[in-house]
Amino acid sequence: MKRLNVMVNGLPGDMAQIVAGHILADDRFELLPFSLTGPEIQDREFTVQNSTVKLVQPDQKEQTVIEIKKSGENLLSVDFTHPSAVNSNVAFYCNFNLPFVMGTTGGDRRQLEETVVSSSIAAVIAPNMAKQIVGFQAMMDFAASNFPDLFNGYSLKIEESHQKGKADTSGTAKAMVSYFNKLGIPFSEKDIIKERDPNIQASQWGIPEAYLKGHGWHRYSLLSQDQTVRFTFSHNVNGRDVYAKGTLDALLFLSKKLREGATGKMYTMIDVLKGT
Repeated sequence: MKRLNVMVNGLPGDMAQIVAGHILADDRFELLPFSLTGPEIQDREFTVQNSTVKLVQPDQKEQTVIEIKKSGENLLSVDFTHPSAVNSNVAFYCNFNLPFVMGTTGGDRRQLEETVVSSSIAAVIAPNMAKQIVGFQAMMDFAASNFPDLFNGYSLKIEESHQKGKADTSGTAKAMVSYFNKLGIPFSEKDIIKERDPNIQASQWGIPEAYLKGHGWHRYSLLSQDQTVRFTFSHNVNGRDVYAKGTLDALLFLSKKLREGATGKMYTMIDVLKGT
């Protein structure tokens, strides 16, 4: 099988580093030595394991992509950048015909889909790349669709904890709100409790110190009106490897769809799980 050429954008960010490392360790992929990065990054190069990657500033990205395409490289992009750059990055990928996998959260998600659908490329966009968590969301979606108002009269508390550097509220937690709404619980994204303080994470949540700089813990607590029945769901991820593994699966899925001729298509991790 010919290796898939992948440009991982967002270095030297933590998630981009981990994805790049997994790509280097997997002989199905070839890591291209370029990474689109933000204007605040002063370094011009970054080393992932023993591979040097050029960090491409915004004013250089168009020329860099043109040069890569001139060399005959067919490439897929991975985006783990910053929530503030989501929509502009997607517009760039679509304008330059760069199929991509995006795990960055934030931005105007409806606009993301509209941009991709009106383009000539295909992409996988998901707020969570961990297949097992996406499977849990699929179960919640099934319940919401088949048992509407199942928890009518219950109260809901959603708490999420991520590393201090995560700028926005968890995309996974926000996605869960819609399922609980369908299940009969009025709840708004603004009611999600977001924790970013390492001291509280360690002392009150019990998150291991080794993972304070990289974790994703979620708790969903439901309580009946008379307070006699309680349901609690949780999923706790230490580290980031599970997201990187899902990202690689998404790249393989996207490559397959492109070979089948997909254009103007936005896929999710549910599509990746189904493989269709």
